[in-house]
Amino acid sequence: MRILIADKISDKGIASLRDNGYDVDVNTGLPEEEIIRIIADYDAIIIRSATRVTRAIIEAGANLKIIGRAGVGVDNVDVDAATEQGIIVCNAPTSNVISAAEQTFALMLASARKTAQANASMQAGLWERSKFSGNELYGKTLAIFGLGRIGTLVANRAAAFGMRLIGYDPYISPERAEALGVTVYDSLEEILPQADFITVHLPKTKETIGMFGPEQFAMMKPTAYLVNAARGGIYDIDALAEAAKSGKIAGAALDVYEKEPCTDSPVHGLPNVILAPHLGASTKEAQDRAGEQIADFVMAGLRGEMVPTALNVSQYDNDVLAAITPYVSACETAGRMLSQLASDSISALQVKTFGELAAFDPQMLGTAVLMGIIGETSDDKVNLVNANYLADIKGIHLDLATSERRTGYTSMVRLRGRAKGKDVELALTLTGDEGDIRIVDIQGYKFDIMPSENMLIMQYVDGPGRMGKVCSILGDAHINIARMEVCDGKDKSDIATVVFNIDDPCTESVKEKLANAFDLHGIWYISL
Repeated sequence: MRILIADKISDKGIASLRDNGYDVDVNTGLPEEEIIRIIADYDAIIIRSATRVTRAIIEAGANLKIIGRAGVGVDNVDVDAATEQGIIVCNAPTSNVISAAEQTFALMLASARKTAQANASMQAGLWERSKFSGNELYGKTLAIFGLGRIGTLVANRAAAFGMRLIGYDPYISPERAEALGVTVYDSLEEILPQADFITVHLPKTKETIGMFGPEQFAMMKPTAYLVNAARGGIYDIDALAEAAKSGKIAGAALDVYEKEPCTDSPVHGLPNVILAPHLGASTKEAQDRAGEQIADFVMAGLRGEMVPTALNVSQYDNDVLAAITPYVSACETAGRMLSQLASDSISALQVKTFGELAAFDPQMLGTAVLMGIIGETSDDKVNLVNANYLADIKGIHLDLATSERRTGYTSMVRLRGRAKGKDVELALTLTGDEGDIRIVDIQGYKFDIMPSENMLIMQYVDGPGRMGKVCSILGDAHINIARMEVCDGKDKSDIATVVFNIDDPCTESVKEKLANAFDLHGIWYISL
């Protein structure tokens, strides 16, 4: 498999890819049109922040399976376009967290002590000691917006400086905030008037773009300093420039910008604003980690394994993955069976887990069932990345449910689909040391049968001599029966169901002969 490295990454990451047998081309600085011209030859592309992977590039990547970003943000990747094409987008989110946290503190200290301004004065041959009197961090209030990995590291370091910590993060639990020593508030209005230093560690989203504008700057102390080493655009740059000029705030230190490279802006030239050219991840250690991590994740994706940092696939920790991964392939197979049982387009699908499996989020298993259904009924390239997107396009409504109710199995997954007003249903479990899939219910009839490449399912009025006729017709067609299982009428009805594993395909003419032989209520040939 071929991998294009379009931005510079560490030599260790490149060596890891090549040592594992991948054909790696390092070709940096390419314009978009050149990448479009060559991308069809590659299975993966690895970038940093310079290369933009646009929709045009993605749609030209006929063999593209994974896009790896050697760093945190993926603002330069069209994730929606990748998802539509079933291409994994992953990053290396922990590679630079220490470097980013340390850069935050470097900027905070530089702001408080006017380090950059004092250096410029000294380089100009001046000695202006009294001009650069600063402030201590000790005892000051630090407001942290975003208490994820980097925000947490900043909180840990700020505590060592003896700072009072307050924060904003709608997703952090009270227990986690208490453990960090951070008092969390629900709104900016509660936080901003208290803060001596403000640092942002939020992703760039519709909700956070322009989060700090004129109204927010008006709430801040005139002695407050702002630090942004997260993403450009979270501060309204014009409002920040006006606040710094007018003395509404004491100053700011920025490492990121809405458009990069940024060589001119409203804050350029302001004496109380420190500017750095996006150095948060620019340490040797972070670059080595980013290259090695993204190499590992890209190789996992190319091997067909779960990618821990995939941004367009549901994320789970290792314990959850260990529990649900064995069921993914089984649920895809069951989805294919369900689609063929429906004999029509499924418009609504319920996936319900039982027993031990019910303790985990069933989203991935629901996605796997959709993979089977969509793969059975269309030519779309479908996988765990784009199955839910394609389901929305095709009008398939997915309902997920769990139940700890005992079913006689340690874990079980039940599928129920609706097609043209009729319901189809089957259930599965895994058995044995190898985790063999077993179909344990079809349309409410109890079975214990392993799916095979060719299966024949029949419903008929129960009575003597039925199986003799079936076996005779299959024998005349030279179709060998490898296994069969009969379930007689459920709920005391006289309708029985039989499932055959057969060694050969069943043609329409054979199905017609079976249907004419006696009073069938349904017949389905399943090809897996």
